[in-house]
Amino acid sequence: MELRRLRNFLAVGEALNFTKAAAQLRVGQPALSRQVQDLEDEIGVDLLRRSPRGVTLTAEGKLFLDEVRDLLKRADESVEKVRALARGEYGELHIGYAPSPTVEILPPALAAFQESVPRVKVMLHDLSSDEILVGLRNATLELAITVEPDSEQAAGLEFEVLRTYPVCVALAATHPLARLKSISLKKVAAEPLVGLRRKDYPEYYRNLSRIFAPPRRQTRFAVECDSGSSLLMEVEAGRGIALSVPVFELVTGKRLVYRPITGTTEVGAVGIVRATKGDVTPDGEKFCEILRKTSNGVTTAQSKAGKSHLKQ
Repeated sequence: MELRRLRNFLAVGEALNFTKAAAQLRVGQPALSRQVQDLEDEIGVDLLRRSPRGVTLTAEGKLFLDEVRDLLKRADESVEKVRALARGEYGELHIGYAPSPTVEILPPALAAFQESVPRVKVMLHDLSSDEILVGLRNATLELAITVEPDSEQAAGLEFEVLRTYPVCVALAATHPLARLKSISLKKVAAEPLVGLRRKDYPEYYRNLSRIFAPPRRQTRFAVECDSGSSLLMEVEAGRGIALSVPVFELVTGKRLVYRPITGTTEVGAVGIVRATKGDVTPDGEKFCEILRKTSNGVTTAQSKAGKSHLKQ
């Protein structure tokens, strides 16, 4: 059944006059009459009652007119939704993220994106590193905003740096080392550490091995946590100290103190991860563009401190 025939019937059914309907549709009246007759023949029901005095709808015609009106409205809406999706203005965008490392760059990007394209629903997924990478590979996630995957995890993935931060140490304000302006890597290695759970964050331990490698220093973990937020709580409770980045102060405020580490030039990178052969929609690309702009505009005290530390 052609939509054109349905539109023709709708025009005639609402006008109840072939001449007026033909003028509205800008078609000849004989052609319009044939189109409506063909529709009636196709469904096997008389929709109109024709007489020298005009046209009226049969009972079947009244019911069909209401159905056609709704059907054509849904068809028009479907076309507009598809076009909006192609423009990056409609749909759902599933994004994996690491909450604490992205606290500086993700909120302003979300606000700017929702203001720009309010019909796109952003679905955030707070996941472990491994879960994020699995989601990107099986396409349940379109993008991820997180720390840079290491080389062992990066197969089939692309990483775009948005910000870098110097590695520092997070510790409770009452910890003896908190009195120092900076802490040597040797002193950090001698302290009980609070870390992330090894099976969920294997790249965390590979990074630690690299940081403490020259010269080789033994580290001791007091507790392993299942998330960044619980790691910070364990540090605040005095269970140990943790390697971190300065931006975490935006999460903890004055509950913890952060000190630069001497003896290492390691930095932590936060950015966009996507599957190399993944299908990023136009709204996904638009979100990436906004992330780049908002990340370049971030000038928090922690960012300034990080840049100063890197220069040193």
